[in-house]
Formats: sequence, C-alpha cells, structure tokens
Amino acid sequence: MLFSSIPFAYYFLPAVLVLYFLVPFRFKNAVLLAFSLVFYGWGEPVYLILMTLSILMGWVFGLLIGKYRGTKRAKLFLTASVVTSLGLLGWFKYADFAVENLNALGLNLALPRVALPIGISFYTFQILSYTIDVYRGNAESQKSLVNFGAYVSMFPQLIAGPIVRYADVARQLESREHSVEKASLGVRRFVIGLAKKVLIANQLGQLIELYRASSQPSVLFVWMYAAAFALQIYFDFSGYSYMAIGLGKIFGFDLLENFNYPFISRSISEFWRRWHMSLGGWFRDYVYIPLGGNRVKPLRYVFNVLAVWALTGLWHGAAWNFVLWGLLFAALLTAEKFLLGKAMAKLPGWLVRVPILVVLLISFVLFNASSLSQAAADVGGMLGLGGLPAVSAESLYYLRSYGLLLVMAVVGATPLVKNLALRLEKGKAFAILEPVVLCALLLAVTAFLVGGSFNPFLYFRF
Repeated sequence: MLFSSIPFAYYFLPAVLVLYFLVPFRFKNAVLLAFSLVFYGWGEPVYLILMTLSILMGWVFGLLIGKYRGTKRAKLFLTASVVTSLGLLGWFKYADFAVENLNALGLNLALPRVALPIGISFYTFQILSYTIDVYRGNAESQKSLVNFGAYVSMFPQLIAGPIVRYADVARQLESREHSVEKASLGVRRFVIGLAKKVLIANQLGQLIELYRASSQPSVLFVWMYAAAFALQIYFDFSGYSYMAIGLGKIFGFDLLENFNYPFISRSISEFWRRWHMSLGGWFRDYVYIPLGGNRVKPLRYVFNVLAVWALTGLWHGAAWNFVLWGLLFAALLTAEKFLLGKAMAKLPGWLVRVPILVVLLISFVLFNASSLSQAAADVGGMLGLGGLPAVSAESLYYLRSYGLLLVMAVVGATPLVKNLALRLEKGKAFAILEPVVLCALLLAVTAFLVGGSFNPFLYFRF
C-alpha cells in the first residue's frame, strides 16, 4: 500500500486513527501492530510470513542476548542474529545477482528467481540495530513481543524508513505523549510530504519517462534527465520520510529527521551528512566505527571507506551499477580527506557547490541506470560524447514544458521555502493561512490521485 494512494489516505489511515485513539494506552501498540501487518500484507501477503519470522527471531535473540549479556553466550546469540538476518536479506535480495555473476564466470546454474520483499532492507537493519544495541548495553531487551513487533513493523516507516533504532524509541513504546499540538504538527508534515511526492516527484518522473522514450536524444536532454532524476528521488524519498515522521507524531512517536537540504552542501561528506541520514548513521555506528573509523593509518582508513561504501551500494540494489556508485563516493570522500578538503574550505561557496552538484548529477545517472552500458551512454551523453547534438527540437519542447517545474523543484530543495514559512509563522494571519494552504494541497493531491496520475515509488525496489 502506498501513502500516496486513495485507499491509504481515505480508508486505511482513518480506520487506524479511530481505533487507535479509542483504545486505552496498553492496547495502542497492539493496534499499531495489527494494522501494520495489514498494511504490509496488502500487496504481498505471502511475505508477512517472512517478516513475522524475522520479528520472532529478533525478539528471541534479543531476550537471550540480554539474559547472557557479558558472557560468551551473548556473543554467540548475537552472531546467530546477525547471520540469520543477513542470510535472509542475502537470499531474497542477492541470490539472483550472485548466480548471474557465477554463470558469467563459466558456471551454468539455474536462476532462483527470488522476488524481493518490500522493505526487507529497512526492517532487517532495524532488527540488527536492536540486537547489537542490546549486546552493547545501549538498550534493554524488550520483554513484550507486541511492543517489539510494533517497533519493527510500524507502518509509518516500515516500507522505506527512516531506519529507526530501537534505542531511540524504546521509552516511547512504553510511554509517549499524545496531544492536539503534536498531532496537528504531524498532519502538517504528512500533507507537505504527500504534496512533495505527488505534485513534484511524480511529475518529474514523467519527464524521466519521456527521456527514456525519446527519439531525439541530445546533450541538453541528458542533463535535463539527470537533474530531473536527482530532484525526483530527493522529493520522492524525502517526501516519504516527511510523511513517516508526520504519521509518527500523530501516534505519539518522535522519529529522527532523514534529510536536511543535501543539495546545498559544500562537500561530498557534507552531502552524506544531510542525505538519508538514518542510513548513513547506521553504517557509521555499526560498520565504519567497528572497523576503526578514521582513527587508523591512511591505508586502513581507505579500506574502511571502501568497505562501507561498497556495502552501501549493495544495500541499495543487487547490480554492479550500485557497487560502482558506492565506490565512486568512496573515491570522492577519500580525495576530499587527503587532497581537496583544505582547498575546498577556502573557496567561495558557489565555486565549490557547482562542481559538487555536477558530480552528484553524474552519480545519480549511474545510480538509475538499468545496466553499466546504459550508465556509460548516459554519462557519455552528459559529457558530449557519443555524437549527440547539443540540443534537439524535442529537448527544447520539454524544457519549455517542464522548465517551471524544474525551477520550482530546485527552489524547493533549498531552505528558502522553509525560511519563508518561518517568517510568515510570526504573523497573525498564519493561523488562518496554514490550514487553507494544507487543505488546498490535499485537494490538489487527491485530484491527481483520483485521475490515476503517474505514481511510482522509487525506494520500493530497495
């Protein structure tokens, strides 16, 4: 089920809210768990078995690790938790990829053709963070299976994050605040996130589809495509995160922010401190720092960065373009640390941001390619290779058609709109203006959804 759908917004969510706020607090997590299972099983009920199994294993391992913490048994149970969780993720996400590459080496194995369960990368990482934090003593094991199940399967963030660590919500599972003020803030966040997804990301997605179907490719069109995809995935994913955080507030949870205007960054490292922050923080705390972080010799540091970013690339998808995408960022981050960092810090902001944006656009083209050959063709087109004309009649037509949307998306990807809203918030008219704007956005989104508009969700595939 999609957040950006009529069934979710007008049937599922109202039903959850009515029952959730009718029952006493001791039953609220059970309501969340039940509806989260319905939400997950809406499109793929067979994978409810897999998620339920993952929840049960994570809960049992957490209890055993907590019981034997400080002993060799605890380490054994942690190892079992990591192996089983990553084993399930590896089979469902990477089995076909592994067999394809083995066949490329000369073997003749049959493809397992395993379908990818939605959200498995996200809830696997949440379960791992729980068992690891219990082992480290950063969290106590959860005695209630209902509470643990609600944590793992909570529908606001189940499909695409943000990746919520158990230690951050453990107290909220036991006791949390519900208020009209918090709920109204949650509604605002949800509607704005929904608008970002439907009114901006979806429309940019149509431009990308037009580029893929183009009979008159040009350098201009490739750059339009690169900019459109970078902005689409930002508004798509940040919009989903915005909706998830808003829904969390309605149910009394304070989930961490996941994006912080990454395209204004002055460096690649800053970009990754602002983009998908929950994933970056997870790899930092559970992979990078255990490997030694940056408090090691230069060669070891390079290895640590390469390992983390190769895994980050693979986490996003079982394809070589994702691996190369991760290694590209490993190379860029290493270059910043040892070669370019000090020089970049002395340059004017605009002089640094322009080449950073160019590199980011190239990286997103690599990220979105269906094959390495397509990635090479698209990147080559951006660089004027491949014999493409600078412009074409088709690219000029779509530039005129989508130019305003691209400009609006660029402005929306900066803090300008937020800063304007904060200024208006100080005025007396804001109390009247805000609900009017939110209702107008909701009506516009509903009109697009009722009309059956283009409505993909990019992070379902991860």
